[in-house]
Amino acid sequence: MPAAGSTKLGFVTWDRDEPTGGNVYNRALIAELGALGIDVRLQKLAGPWPDGDASTHLGLARALRATPACLVDGIVACGSPDVVAAAVESGHAVTIVVHLPISDELGLEPARRQRFALLESKAVHAASGVLCSSRWAAVEVARRYGRSDVGVAIPGVTPAAVARGSLDSGLPHLLSLASLTPTKDQLTLVRALAQLADLPWTADVIGSDLADPGYAVQVRTEIAAAGLAERITVPGILVGQALDQKWDTADLLVLTSRIETYGLVVVEALAHGIPAVVSADTGAVEALREGATTERAEAPGTGVRAGDPQSLSVVLRRWLTEPMLRHSWRQVALARRDTLPGWQQTAEAVLAYLNRPLKSPSTQTG
Repeated sequence: MPAAGSTKLGFVTWDRDEPTGGNVYNRALIAELGALGIDVRLQKLAGPWPDGDASTHLGLARALRATPACLVDGIVACGSPDVVAAAVESGHAVTIVVHLPISDELGLEPARRQRFALLESKAVHAASGVLCSSRWAAVEVARRYGRSDVGVAIPGVTPAAVARGSLDSGLPHLLSLASLTPTKDQLTLVRALAQLADLPWTADVIGSDLADPGYAVQVRTEIAAAGLAERITVPGILVGQALDQKWDTADLLVLTSRIETYGLVVVEALAHGIPAVVSADTGAVEALREGATTERAEAPGTGVRAGDPQSLSVVLRRWLTEPMLRHSWRQVALARRDTLPGWQQTAEAVLAYLNRPLKSPSTQTG
């Protein structure tokens, strides 16, 4: 396992640069590991991950052989369990970083979902270790695949300026920031907002439409059909200053994911002093609680049943019409800014896991 300043550590991921939570996590982790003295060798592998072919499997095998120890994004590793197993058997340490189990993505045909679950199970059992980016995900992976040594390295957050919100416009402004896919379920937000047309508000639905172009078209079509095209913008991917400007004008983040292992965007919102409404019974609730000093501490927002536009519209109507509720959520979000974990803590958690005493194979699973 890597020792600061001496041992090389490989990091293998897919060759996609969209600003997804997983990609942001990987980039920030690599930067912080480097700051801690680890010589990280990043390799991005082209291919239709998690699907693979002979060429992509060969590329992964070469990448895993390049360093004694390697972190591998789950979307790559779980598509190639035999390659992972061969690398471990030859003496290389391979740790899978699970952001979202590949079989959990919505929209998969049943046969493909079943195949992904089988591949995932094989990879998780073959790997030297498994790291998850949330406690929620770690519990789920351990339960699903019976591995007892699953580690956790929750995302950090980069300090950010406090959002001014709708001070200039006077119109409460909502922000959705996630790839446009059935898993992130922006249609539930659009349908909830259609029930609130009698109230003043505006919204941005920001995210890549590359993963599921058909779904992105459906989102835009429903916005137009509801007569909300002047109130809801769907600009696609935004980064840098353009995204910073959107953060600055936001009053509330709404994350409607059907499945969410953590929700890095939630802690990013809190770093700006922005409260959030998230899907209940997902890892996003964990992110919403991040930085709380006690179990009973007030939350900077709330959870709503996933896939339920009516319930979401009720919560948003309260937020839009009750100034005290808006003030309370905002104050809690502002207070959390100073208690959120940084990326150095994430990197330190990864290194602690990589340097843990290894259990025998008989105690790693069961």
